[in-house]
Amino acid sequence: MRVLIKLITMNAGFTAIDYAVFIAYAILIVSLGLWISRGKKGVEESSKDYFLAGGTLSWWAIGASLIAANISAEQFIGMSGSGFVVGLGIAAYEWIAAITLILVAKFLLPQMIDKKIYTMPQFAKERYGSGVSFFFSFFWLLVYVFVNLTSVAWLGAIAMDQILGFPMEYGVPALLLFAGIYSVYGGLKAVAWTDVVQVVFLVGGGLITAWFALDAVAGDGSAIDGFLLVLSKVREVPGDVHFNMIIDENIDATVFKDLPGLAVIFGAMWLTNIGYWGFNQYIIQKGLAAKNLKEAKRGLLFAGYLKILIPIIVIVPGITAYVMFNHPDLRGAIDGLSGAIDRPDQAYPWLLRNFAPEGIRGLGFAALAAAVVSSLASMLNSTATIFTLDIYKEHINKNASEKKLVLVGRLTAVFALIIAIISAKPLLGGLDQAFQYIQEYTGFIYPGVVVVFGMGILWKRATNRAALWTTIATLPMGIFMKMLLPELPFIIRMGYVCMALISLAVILVLTDSHKIEAEKISEKNREKLLLGGKLFTGLTIITLVAGIVWGTDLFGVSLAHLGFHSIFMMTFMMAFLAVIMFTNANSKKQDGKAYSFDPELFQTDKTFFISAMGIVVIIVALYAYFW
Repeated sequence: MRVLIKLITMNAGFTAIDYAVFIAYAILIVSLGLWISRGKKGVEESSKDYFLAGGTLSWWAIGASLIAANISAEQFIGMSGSGFVVGLGIAAYEWIAAITLILVAKFLLPQMIDKKIYTMPQFAKERYGSGVSFFFSFFWLLVYVFVNLTSVAWLGAIAMDQILGFPMEYGVPALLLFAGIYSVYGGLKAVAWTDVVQVVFLVGGGLITAWFALDAVAGDGSAIDGFLLVLSKVREVPGDVHFNMIIDENIDATVFKDLPGLAVIFGAMWLTNIGYWGFNQYIIQKGLAAKNLKEAKRGLLFAGYLKILIPIIVIVPGITAYVMFNHPDLRGAIDGLSGAIDRPDQAYPWLLRNFAPEGIRGLGFAALAAAVVSSLASMLNSTATIFTLDIYKEHINKNASEKKLVLVGRLTAVFALIIAIISAKPLLGGLDQAFQYIQEYTGFIYPGVVVVFGMGILWKRATNRAALWTTIATLPMGIFMKMLLPELPFIIRMGYVCMALISLAVILVLTDSHKIEAEKISEKNREKLLLGGKLFTGLTIITLVAGIVWGTDLFGVSLAHLGFHSIFMMTFMMAFLAVIMFTNANSKKQDGKAYSFDPELFQTDKTFFISAMGIVVIIVALYAYFW
């Protein structure tokens, strides 16, 4: 009761209508989640029902659930805070992700659905063996519990503290328990279908909050006038990079360390996105739960379009707050307002608290809560999925019944909740920009994830020995590179780690003995593979030459200040794919556990092509304007 009194007295700006809107949202989500979770009378819930929604999701549910799971306090609070400090350049994570979703939909997801994969560790076990599977199960559980769950709950609690005055020591457990109420009981079906509602609150409430913040800046003008004013205020200051997508080290070395110029286009940001959207359990699980492959592909493209909107919702408000606090002629817009921004991650809550009108403030907070709760629910479900199916069933109780598996899944989610509640403050209490913490520390595993899982899907010669040693080398290599090159931007450092892991994997695969005769492929498919090999060889040569000319000082035209040397990672990736294509076409031997590789599986229709090109054209236009 004392907490409730403090909450109300500290925040006179949050009216009864705002509370009513938020409470209505909370009741709606919990009620919907519990209603969907109810089982059919006389029908026992199976593990597929609990962990993969029974394979019933449509494209719009997949796309909405992907975005609701992805957009959390990490974006609303963390990315808005990075927008306050760094600027629009941080949108690279969102816009590169939109293109990544096209690649995942076309090349990775078809193989996974065709092979009936439930979890990423399951895929690792089927393709390589129990050693690689257990290692990645352990990896993902650590990341979900100690990085994802803790950071999302912590950032959400910051918002509750800033907007409502709700103490953080209560905010973290409140959010985790809210997410757990329906996700622990209902599994992925409850998560996915509540996400459809959550994404409406998330996008709608987020856009409305951004609109009113920009409207406040404009004074007598509109929100669009406010955006143009913010843009002009930033661009009239020499060296201000808040509306630059490509950061020059010579102009702002501090921002360059987080967003090293052209490295966001040519470098390891692709690893982060492919690892996250292609092989991250709590993300790709939505695609694996599709009715069919066609629905899954369309769902990912729908998510790609939604990703383009996210910077408007979360980054532009952060830049707006920065302009308000740093331009004296706009100080009148913030005089007499409640609170201040002592840390970047306080930017979005400050805007919502001060500029959203009565009723809309409650809707905006519901959007933020929707982002937090939907992500926590997805993470809890995936944590339960991996532990239950890949550790408990594989190593503890191979004969567990379906009922037992569902029970273990629910208990796992509860334990994950408790651990996250306890560890959130010690891990995140002293950080200013939690978004960068999340990116850097998940970046320690993504190079290995992309190499091991990528070659497992695409390369029929990839072996257990190569995958196991590449997996084992991933963390030590990342730590070694950080110690060796501590001042190097982590995105470029990740690229060097990837180059080393690709080299290790290729050497091990090509020196391994393959005793299984390769499956015969049609001449048509062989020609497609050879054509792909030639294409990737050409790209290897182009990126290598470009890297030598503009990424080094050999010719006196170095663009290292723009991070151009990051293109060498692209050289290694293209060479890796060329080797895979040529050996798939010509090798007479293959690994005994290799998946059949059929290029026909990657065929797409005209609708897919037009939709995908729409995403690419929009992203290219945005980069061209904000370069």
